Amino acid sequence: MGEGDDTAKKVQDYKDNLIKKAEELIIKGFPEKIVKLNDLLSTSQFAERNFADVYQDLNIPVPDPIELNNVDIEKPEFEEPGAKRSRIDLSTVSGTKVMALPSGRVKCNTPICELIKVVKPVIRSLVEDSNLLKMWISFMIPKIEDGNNFGVSIQEDTLAEIQSVETEAAAFFDQISRYFVSRAKVVSKVAKYPHIDDYRRAVQELDEKEFLSLWLVLSEVRNRYCSLHDIVIKNMEKLKKPRSSNAESLY
Repeated sequence: MGEGDDTAKKVQDYKDNLIKKAEELIIKGFPEKIVKLNDLLSTSQFAERNFADVYQDLNIPVPDPIELNNVDIEKPEFEEPGAKRSRIDLSTVSGTKVMALPSGRVKCNTPICELIKVVKPVIRSLVEDSNLLKMWISFMIPKIEDGNNFGVSIQEDTLAEIQSVETEAAAFFDQISRYFVSRAKVVSKVAKYPHIDDYRRAVQELDEKEFLSLWLVLSEVRNRYCSLHDIVIKNMEKLKKPRSSNAESLY
C-alpha cells in the first residue's frame, strides 16, 4: 500500500469514526445532556435564587469629606463690587486620584464566578457538539446532481440550523468576557468617586444582570439541545439517505 493509499484510509477512518460518534451523540448523548441541564437549572444555584445572593462588598470605603475653608462654591445672588473671594470652578473638578486602594484590591464577584465555572463548560460542550454534527451532515451530503434533491435540501436546512446554534453558543463566551470588562469600568468609577452611591448601585445592577444572563444562557443551551435533537431525529432517514435509490418513487 502506497503512502497516498494509507493517507486516504486514515481520512476515511476519521470520517467513519466521526459519523459513528455523531449518531451516538444524537441518540444517546443529547437526551442525557438535556436531563442533566434540567437538573442543574433546578438546583439552588439557579432556581428561585434572590438577586441579593450575588451581591458582594466592593472593599472600597467612603473617605471622609474634604473640608473647604473660605471657599464659595456657588456665586451669591448679590455680591458687593470688587469683593475678593476664593472660588472653585466646578467644571474642572475631577475624581479622587487612585494610587492604591486603602483596603487592598477589589476582587471579582465570587458568586458570579462560581456560576461561570458551571456555565462555561456547558457552553463549550454545545460548541463542540454543534461542530461535530455540522461535519456529520457535511459528510453525508451527496454529490451535486439534477433532480431528487428534496432530501439534500433537508440536509442543508438542518446544517444551517446547526451552524446558527454553533455561532450563538460561541457568542455566549463573549458575553461573559464583556461582563468583566464592564464591571471593571464601573468599579473604577467607584474608586474614583467613592462618595457617589449611584456607581456602587450600578455594580450591583450589573451583577444582577449577569446572574440573570447566566441562567438564561443555561436555559438556552438546554433549549438548543432539545431543538437540535428534535430536528435531527425527525429527519434522520433523509439526513442519512437524502436520495431515494428507487427512481420510480419520484413519480
